[in-house]
Amino acid sequence: MKKICAVTMARNDEFFLNRWTAYYGKLLGEENLYIYLDGKDQVPPNGAGKANVEIIEKKGNMVVDAEKKRLAFLSDRAAELLEKYDLVIGCDADEFLVVDPSLKLSLPEYLSKTKIKTSISGLGLDFGQHLKLENSLDKSKPFLNQREYALLSSRYTKTTVIAKKVRWGSGFHRINRHNFHIDKNLYLFHFGNADHEALKARFDDIDFIKTGRVRHLKKRLKVIDDVTNKKNYDGDKIFTAARLIQTVFRQVYAWNKPNMLNRRWIVKVPARFKSLEI
Repeated sequence: MKKICAVTMARNDEFFLNRWTAYYGKLLGEENLYIYLDGKDQVPPNGAGKANVEIIEKKGNMVVDAEKKRLAFLSDRAAELLEKYDLVIGCDADEFLVVDPSLKLSLPEYLSKTKIKTSISGLGLDFGQHLKLENSLDKSKPFLNQREYALLSSRYTKTTVIAKKVRWGSGFHRINRHNFHIDKNLYLFHFGNADHEALKARFDDIDFIKTGRVRHLKKRLKVIDDVTNKKNYDGDKIFTAARLIQTVFRQVYAWNKPNMLNRRWIVKVPARFKSLEI
């Protein structure tokens, strides 16, 4: 088996950090998780367990500058970790890399048998709350027992798994001067938009708003609107097409970032994924 670790950075996000730690800790071992808390005012999450937690100086205030500094820092840490690990998984605390349950393989088993030259990506699914069919999120229960609709999003088809020392772009969305490779059996599930009430509450978070994220929040609310009101498709009938589109078409300003050509396809995630403990 390959030696695999996971890294993330967060600020004021204990709920997702606990979920992130529980998910990746069970798969990789908590001692192989590296959590960086953005700001000396932060405290370790209650669910950190044996994870390696480091509280660092805040990486800037405005979102664009902060993201560049954050990913530069994490790229440096990942490079150090690759001295003793074969692979590094890098993602935000509300993102969960999963392997298709139909293979009956754990994530580390699958990654260990997969040839990875530089990096691989999972197909991005941005989960939203279907306001007509789904209740507010019960934070004590698994996500996938409560949410089954998602936007197929090139934004979340991130270069999550790296095998070499590289430089991540902001938000893990790409690695500089390298191509991306979307694996046919991997998915990156994003749950940051899975609760309408939680998103609306962000508008009252002065610390968050001061960073220039109002426009970002409005985009997140649009995901919930699309999930609620747009036609949805069976995921298995559209996943392959989405991978093809994202592989062939690139962002105009970045050849190494996938593009969905402004298609906002909503999928109903196949029932087999409900077996995943997230």
